[in-house]
Amino acid sequence: MTLGLSSDQLLSTTRAVRHRLDLTRPVARELLEECVDLAVQAPTGRNRQRWHFVVVTDPDRRAALADAWRAGVADPGASPALRASDVRRMNVAPGVMDRVFSGAAHLHRHLHEVPALVVPCVEGRTDGAPVVHQAGTWGSILPAVWSFMLAARARGLGTVWTTGNVANERAAARVLGIPYGEVMQAALIPVAHTLGTDFRPARRVPRAEVLHWDAW
Repeated sequence: MTLGLSSDQLLSTTRAVRHRLDLTRPVARELLEECVDLAVQAPTGRNRQRWHFVVVTDPDRRAALADAWRAGVADPGASPALRASDVRRMNVAPGVMDRVFSGAAHLHRHLHEVPALVVPCVEGRTDGAPVVHQAGTWGSILPAVWSFMLAARARGLGTVWTTGNVANERAAARVLGIPYGEVMQAALIPVAHTLGTDFRPARRVPRAEVLHWDAW
């Protein structure tokens, strides 16, 4: 059962959901499997289908993974310094960052309660690799993850891209039994039914700031 959104509605209302994740309602395995089925239809460089999705619903395992994620979020070296242009764009609408920080704090407290935690992975590591190699690897897993998130939104599920596990990847790998030397985690995606389904397009910077014709 889907929400019946048009493609444009789906693309413009798939939000980063934190406060509005329903922590009390389980997510059926069948829904998650449908989202993965659609995710692996995403385009991939050179048809190298190296995707993996680790879906964690066991409460004890979720709690251990959430602890590893929190340790990664707490690492001050995990986030790059913000440029002035970053700060300006982040604050494009009044109060938007207050809501983001409030949502992040809420997720930090309740991550272990989210019914499903999905860790998308890709075979091969890019540590120290040249940009061309990184682009090929990330350009394969990222479209698949976005397809997963769109499929989830269409089914009344909320998601948000987070990376605390990547900042503490070895610990997260131990929790999940992921072979760290061979498989790279891309993110941790909390998945839950949403509290209401009335999400709207977000306020963004003007098109003129991001669109370039023929040259920069």
